[in-house]
Amino acid sequence: MRKNGIFARLGLILTMIFLYAPIVVLIVFSFNSSKSRTVWTGFSLQWYVELFDDSRILSALATTLEVSVLAMVFSTVLGTAAAIGFFNMRKRPRAVCMAINNIPMTNADIITGVSLMLLFVFAIGAFNSTLGQLTGVELKMGFATLLLAHITFDIPYVILSVLPKLNQCDPNIEEAAMDLGAAPWQAFLKVVLPEIQPGVLNGAIMAFTMSVDDFVISYFTAGSSTSTLAMEVYSMTRKRISPEINALSTLMFVVVLSLLAIVNIRSARQEKAAAARAAKLQGRG
Repeated sequence: MRKNGIFARLGLILTMIFLYAPIVVLIVFSFNSSKSRTVWTGFSLQWYVELFDDSRILSALATTLEVSVLAMVFSTVLGTAAAIGFFNMRKRPRAVCMAINNIPMTNADIITGVSLMLLFVFAIGAFNSTLGQLTGVELKMGFATLLLAHITFDIPYVILSVLPKLNQCDPNIEEAAMDLGAAPWQAFLKVVLPEIQPGVLNGAIMAFTMSVDDFVISYFTAGSSTSTLAMEVYSMTRKRISPEINALSTLMFVVVLSLLAIVNIRSARQEKAAAARAAKLQGRG
C-alpha cells in the first residue's frame, strides 16, 4: 500500500511538472532583459512596457474586453431564462433539452467555429442578395458575428451554473410570494433571483472567462476586420516571435486563473454555507 501511494504521488508530481513547467518558463522569460528564450540575462519589465505601447495589442485587448463583457451580459440573461424554462419542464423534455445544451461543450471547438462561420456566411449572403440590394446595406463578418458566436457558446455554461441553484430552491416560494400580492415579475426579482444569485454570478464569471480565453471559434467568426487578443498572439507567432508574447501570455494566464479561482472559491463557500444550514436545521429537528 505504501509503495502504491509513493508511485501515485510520483505520478501526480510528474504530471504537474509536465503541465505547468512550460507556463512557469514562459512567465520567467517574460521578465528577461534580452530577447533570448533560452538564456537568462537579467530581470527587466521592458517587454511589459513595450506591450502596452503596442497599438495593435491595445486594440485587440479593447475588442476582447468589449466582446467578453457584452457576451457575458447577454448570455447571463438568456442562460438564466433558459435555465428557468428547463427547470419548469417535465422530466423527459428537460432531459432532451439538457442533452442539446451539452452539445456545444462536448463538441470540438473547430467544428463549432466552422459551423457558425458557414451559418453566418449563408445568412449574410442571403441578406446581401435580397434586402441588401434594396436598402443599399451590405453586411459582412466582423464584431457582430464574433459577439453572436461568443453568446452562443457561453449560454450552456450559464445554464449549468444556474440550474443547481434552482434545484436547491423551495419550489413553493414563488407561489407564496404571489399569494401575498406580488406580481410574477416581482416574485421573480425579489424572491427567486436572490436565491439563485450565486449561480447567476458564477455563470457570468465563467462566461467572461470562456470569452477572454477563446481562440478557435473567434478565428472562424471574426472576419478580416476584427481581431481578439488570442488571435493577435497567434498572428505574432506566425510573423515573429517577440518576448512581448511572453508578457501578453503571462497576463492572460493570470487573468483567467484569477477568474477561475474566484469561481471555485465562491462554489466552495456556497457548499460550506449550505452544509452549515443543513446541519443547523437538523440540530433544530
